[in-house]
Amino acid sequence: MRRRHFLGVLGGATAWPFAGRAQSGRLPRVGLLMLGNPDPSDFLREVTTGLRELSYEDGRNIVLELRNAKGSAAQLVPLAQELAALPVAVIVAFQTPVVAAAKAVTSQTPIVMCPAQDPIELGFVQSFARPGGNITGMTTATAALAGKNLQLIREVLPAVRRVGIVGNAADPFHKPFLASIEAAARTLNFELKIVLSQGADPFPATFAEVAGSGVQAMMVQPSLPRDRAAELALRYRLPLFVAGTEAAQAGALMAYGADIAAVYRQSATFIDKILKGRKPADLPVELATKFRLVVNLKTAKALGLTLSPNLLSRADDVIE
Repeated sequence: MRRRHFLGVLGGATAWPFAGRAQSGRLPRVGLLMLGNPDPSDFLREVTTGLRELSYEDGRNIVLELRNAKGSAAQLVPLAQELAALPVAVIVAFQTPVVAAAKAVTSQTPIVMCPAQDPIELGFVQSFARPGGNITGMTTATAALAGKNLQLIREVLPAVRRVGIVGNAADPFHKPFLASIEAAARTLNFELKIVLSQGADPFPATFAEVAGSGVQAMMVQPSLPRDRAAELALRYRLPLFVAGTEAAQAGALMAYGADIAAVYRQSATFIDKILKGRKPADLPVELATKFRLVVNLKTAKALGLTLSPNLLSRADDVIE
């Protein structure tokens, strides 16, 4: 998706913080690459807020080049190639599948993960301390958090025995994500129904397949469409738990995960350092350090669930 058209999709000036975009070939270009699912609006808002705090403004001292694959994983590589050919000074990759696509295109253009999961195992970096290539940025402990969200199901819904899991086949992180859930399920005595969604369009059918298999609660991988997941969970009257706090804001019952807004904003510091001449190989990867428990009380009421005062007192955010 072209930059000007994408701004229109976000809703014009009310959704995008910088107005009056002057173009200049002399300004450094920053590529922002997105799959489009989940909705990148929060990512765009927080990254540009972080840039503004570091005195960067689109059209004044940088040019932001936005590319959105609109949910089509097959479009990520061509869009990454387009950004690299401009060229851009750095590609900011929103989530793990996008990092993989950018890595496949270039070993020269700096890439900032925003964030990526399990970047050592997936071959994005050699180590957190010394990434060693053209990739650095943020990561979150989503595999471990997936297991913790399964623990929340046991705590909140002790009678549940069968849990449905929808993974994202387009996300290379789905293997460690599912492995963590399977390990936790053995400890917690859960039976799992696991299905991989093959993309954004088949997601409702995949969700329906899992929901119709006798499960009593659901989990979905955070890189899947969170608004659609929350909508479908309510339709099938299934409590939805996601290791991504934005999902609870969208209507999932509960989420425990990294403070993702802080992760997005922190990514701007990597852009700043790279624009000032630092090499990604020498910029240590940063792990999210702030985590939040978000409970959607409105969803609980819609599902006829009563949540304990103890749980609500532990929550960082309660949506009513």
